[in-house]
Amino acid sequence: MEVTVGTAALALALLLLPVLYERSGSFRFFCKMGFYNGWILLLALVAIPLCALRGRDVENMKIIRGLMQHVKHLYGIRMAVRGAQHFPPRQPYVVVSNHQSSLDLLGMMEVLPDRCVPIAKRELLYMGAVGVVCWLGGIIFIDRKRTHDAISVMAEAAHTMLSQDVRVWVFPEGTRNHSGSMLPFKRGAFHLAVQAQVPVVPIVISSYQHFYSKQERRFTAGQCVIQVLPPLPTRGLGPADVPALTERVRAAMLEAFEALSAELRPTAPPPAPQ
Repeated sequence: MEVTVGTAALALALLLLPVLYERSGSFRFFCKMGFYNGWILLLALVAIPLCALRGRDVENMKIIRGLMQHVKHLYGIRMAVRGAQHFPPRQPYVVVSNHQSSLDLLGMMEVLPDRCVPIAKRELLYMGAVGVVCWLGGIIFIDRKRTHDAISVMAEAAHTMLSQDVRVWVFPEGTRNHSGSMLPFKRGAFHLAVQAQVPVVPIVISSYQHFYSKQERRFTAGQCVIQVLPPLPTRGLGPADVPALTERVRAAMLEAFEALSAELRPTAPPPAPQ
């Protein structure tokens, strides 16, 4: 049987892939991230017909959460939730969480309360099957470049929270932060909480630095802790109180983030005996 050059090259490439995966950390990183994104897309395709039975409904987040919860096991990521008792039992509230990478999706699905939807950038709506699932799940989309529209969406979100008993999840840093700390918080989530007069529930996801680093092209198994902090009431607060509320929440979250990071940071091995 005649073997073409193309076939031989393909066979050689397939033989080299396992070697590259074992020997090259960068190649392994891109393989893992490629699979992660591809798997999320596949799960979105599975979720669409299931969620479409209800139409656009916040209850569809239960389906999305159920489909996502196995993904952490594929990567050997152990997740522990602390402080879940701090979620107010029967009322709307605004969840604020730190934002490190696309892996935050796993932490969110681990602890997502019932009837809770994220606020996301509008560009996500146009990401094919993922955007369709987000829309079916009732996710609230804002255009960050158009301030007037964003304010209108926030006002509508406040009305929805109170009239439909919905909780809202916001990443107040506004963008992913790979620095191992926290960026300054934007105030939109806190204006929303004050406008609706509902509590703010801070959630801290521990640093991924010991098992994941985009800069270093490193992605291994590891441990992550999701800490739910006590809620902060906003009853009686007005717009003038938002800056202080924002800084108070950020300070509490940063303190918890640094404590968790120190707790999970690998310790150096003891020196070898002489």
